[in-house]
Amino acid sequence: MTVVNIADLRRAAKKRLPRVVFDYIDGGADAEWTMRENARVFDDVMLRPRSAVATPSVDMRTTVLGASIDLPFLLAPVGSSRMFYPRGEEVAARAAGDAGTIYTLSTLSGCAVRDVKAATRGPVWYQLYVIGGREVAESGIERAKNAGCSALVVTVDTPVAGNRERDVRNGTKELVSGAPFTMFPYLFQFLARPRWLAAYLGDGGLMRFPNIVLKDGPMPYADVGAALEQAMVSWADLAWIREVWQGPIVVKGVHTADDARRAIDHGAAAVIVSNHGGRQLDGVAPTLRVLPEVIAATNGQAEVLIDGGIRRGSDVVKALCIGARAVLVGRAYAYGLAAAGGAGVARSIDILRSGIIRTMKLLGCASVRDLDRSFVQMPFEWLDF
Repeated sequence: MTVVNIADLRRAAKKRLPRVVFDYIDGGADAEWTMRENARVFDDVMLRPRSAVATPSVDMRTTVLGASIDLPFLLAPVGSSRMFYPRGEEVAARAAGDAGTIYTLSTLSGCAVRDVKAATRGPVWYQLYVIGGREVAESGIERAKNAGCSALVVTVDTPVAGNRERDVRNGTKELVSGAPFTMFPYLFQFLARPRWLAAYLGDGGLMRFPNIVLKDGPMPYADVGAALEQAMVSWADLAWIREVWQGPIVVKGVHTADDARRAIDHGAAAVIVSNHGGRQLDGVAPTLRVLPEVIAATNGQAEVLIDGGIRRGSDVVKALCIGARAVLVGRAYAYGLAAAGGAGVARSIDILRSGIIRTMKLLGCASVRDLDRSFVQMPFEWLDF
């Protein structure tokens, strides 16, 4: 099929993946209101172009935590990417590096951090869950440090897994139980996608989590809800995490001004305005709506990034105009990975890149460093900060 936009990649991914795997990427918590609103809220922000301005080229380069990147967006951590495509995390990281941007590896990945770092010529960040306890997490941090990861992303919005109803209906818990009779009613999903199934089995089948090394080896793939409940990160935990890491820390999952200031007080060099793609607490505000509040609260003491709902280059531009240093994209590239591996990720990046260039030329702005709020009109109630 002709892939024109991210929605086309989503449809291609849906055709290739079993329903349970596609819905893992595509779904959110409860009624999925926050997930939908993350994307819809960009419609509330209108662009204000400067006409008759010559912009023969657009400079998209920026810096994040001192690292120069060629695009103002990063690839966000997406767990279990190896389920979407063989060696999925390595494939996505390679595409990010080729595009000149940063790849963020999830703790809950199917590829080891050293292999992911070796697969790309670009920077890699490591996203941390404290699954398995402090000792296991410390070992994971050391492996990420030794592999050459340049920042540690500490996710703080997962004291429990969100209620993802699609996963319940698709039998996710039953499928990872290992009990044949429990699994049987849900297996048809895989048989209906023979090409995916062949690639999945060729890549080793049901993966383990190589970056969570327990006493008896890498953590088996299982329902991670219970593991997350035992792995809650509190603000106090940032002290020992910072001591072990000895590098820049990014706090992911900030929704309010108070939490932004608290993250800075605990040593964060950057914060990510994130509601986990609407996969945790349904009913929270979309991230773009929260962005002005967080930017005002940080007062330049930390870099502010944002994720959630990015589907077009114009979405990236709007977030930058409001004040984000850069954005992270998750589902946008995950659909590409699931649809066509590295080529799909590269296509998703190209769609966003070309959309940014086109939007900025039409705005009459030649550099992302020159974007500011004068290029957008926000709803009045957003202007309280």
